[in-house]
Amino acid sequence: MPEKVFDLLDQMTFKHDNYTLPVLFNLCAQVANDQAMKTGSQLLHEIPVSYRNDNVVLTSTIDMLMKFDDVESAERIFDSIKKKNIITYCTLMNGYNINREPWKCFKILEETKQQGAVLNEDAWNILIGTCSKVGMIRQSQYIIDQIPLHILNLKQIQISLVHMWSKCGSIKMAQSIFKSVHDHDVVTYNAMINGFGLNGMGFEAIELYRQIPNELRDEVTHICVLNACSHSGLLDQARNIFNEISFKTTEIFTVMIDCLSRLFLFDEAQKLINEYEKTNSPYFVMYMCLLSGARNNRNRNLSEKIYNRMKYLFPDEKKGLTSGTILVSNIYSSIGEHQLAEDFRYNQIKQLGTKIKLGLSWTDASGEIVGFKAHDHSHPQSGEIYAELGRLTSELIEHGYKCDSSWVTRKLREGETIESVLCGHSERLAIGFNLIQRPMPEFIQITKNLRVCGDCHEFTKLTAKIRQVDIIVRDANRIHHFNKNGQCSCQDHF
Repeated sequence: MPEKVFDLLDQMTFKHDNYTLPVLFNLCAQVANDQAMKTGSQLLHEIPVSYRNDNVVLTSTIDMLMKFDDVESAERIFDSIKKKNIITYCTLMNGYNINREPWKCFKILEETKQQGAVLNEDAWNILIGTCSKVGMIRQSQYIIDQIPLHILNLKQIQISLVHMWSKCGSIKMAQSIFKSVHDHDVVTYNAMINGFGLNGMGFEAIELYRQIPNELRDEVTHICVLNACSHSGLLDQARNIFNEISFKTTEIFTVMIDCLSRLFLFDEAQKLINEYEKTNSPYFVMYMCLLSGARNNRNRNLSEKIYNRMKYLFPDEKKGLTSGTILVSNIYSSIGEHQLAEDFRYNQIKQLGTKIKLGLSWTDASGEIVGFKAHDHSHPQSGEIYAELGRLTSELIEHGYKCDSSWVTRKLREGETIESVLCGHSERLAIGFNLIQRPMPEFIQITKNLRVCGDCHEFTKLTAKIRQVDIIVRDANRIHHFNKNGQCSCQDHF
């Protein structure tokens, strides 16, 4: 009941001390709305001089600022602390993970070693979470090799490792950890089923699901297996499992709607939404699943209808509607209506008062994490990267590759071609960066914060085949394993 704390705060006439301040900073961190940010900033400004070196007070402010997405201010306070303890380090690293800057945690780990700090279970668990977010096998192995054996054998750490290896695309390592866990419980099973789903192994997910005793299965179990079916196009299996579930929650309905939408079964998906809404309020994510399917189907009329319905039902879902705006504008672009796409995107984003999420890809080819934006020229080896991509594209064209203009989401500028625009996508720059390394990595691994586009997917399949290199790409939805035979683990179902 945080609003009652704010009421109490207005009644307080005494000065805050090193007990009340951390409690109030923690409150503001939990709520993180406009009122909380205003209150937290005021409290921070008014901290008495006598508490400006208090570790507990300052650590709680770091946590609050990270929850406010104010990383720079949190870092300044962290740097001001003379005697840092493990809780301070954990708070900063957790903040980096929350704010989508997980690679910074690796630098903090090196600082803890220099300072002689001993990391506990919580610290290692945060770092395992960092590895999950970064998604690089080599970097993850480097971190895991430093964890003491007695911590590695803790069950909670083992479950975190199953999640981590799955999100890194190393399903064999995830299975190895899963098998080593003594006395599997539902959380352990769920972690492994989810890992299979992420990596396009729907049948394996179902097989493990069937091994779990009925009384052990929970909502998360059902969601994980249905999600696995959705990502593998296993419609009949998803329907059977969905119909077997006696108590269907909002999230269970949602993942089934996602499965239907991915297969363009929009009428059936809409019927399921109608059934749900007979006894429940409309749920935003269900409509996003429909809209995403309509985008992949390039169904302009349906996408407009869904988007308008979303704006009517969910006017306050600003961030979600921004994502919806991008999907609809991309449909316009895919059918050649670039001016309409540009005008729609500009007007809708202006109305919503939000910002468009910048696409990023990162890789670890050179022994460190390197990030790229679309059409990025900031890397010192940019000239070599673009030259390599030019050579690669020519090779692929000789083997049947054709640029798909429907994935160009804006008008071409002077001097641009469809090929040059598509070749500037961030995941391609990451691929090019790997290909110029000497020696070249045994495999290429890329993590992307948005979904991979259809043209880049085809490009990467052919690259893996022509250059005979395995490529793992984790996008916002799933993990793609591009094999040397020119096939992808998703079977083009993405």
